[in-house]
Amino acid sequence: MALLQGNNTLKRLRSQYRLVILNEDTYEEVVKFKLTRTSVYVLFSSVFVLMISLTAALIILTPLKYYLPGVGLGNAKEIREYKDLKLRTDSMEQALKLQDQYVNSIKKVLQGKVTTMDTTKLKIKVPDNDPTN
Repeated sequence: MALLQGNNTLKRLRSQYRLVILNEDTYEEVVKFKLTRTSVYVLFSSVFVLMISLTAALIILTPLKYYLPGVGLGNAKEIREYKDLKLRTDSMEQALKLQDQYVNSIKKVLQGKVTTMDTTKLKIKVPDNDPTN
């Protein structure tokens, strides 16, 4: 029984079908194809492999690989330099924020927008070497 089913599968793969494209207005045959299931399978498989190959070639042979995460970083030296550069950039951003805060404080003092502060409650230590003592 299984032998008959295998023969049916082979017959279906080899049996020919006709694909006809007609002009809708005149019903004239524009194109016709004789196809088998095997030829359609081979055609779609070939197109699939070709698309994968073209995509891989496009990524490997062009600068697109640098936009993929983890692929375009390079060797360990470049990764270490990238991390050092990121660390330096972060510290420079922090220093810039502190500098902006300092400049804004100076501007407030010069414009007179600073509220007075009671400094009598501050405990300031006077060094022993102070000549004013």
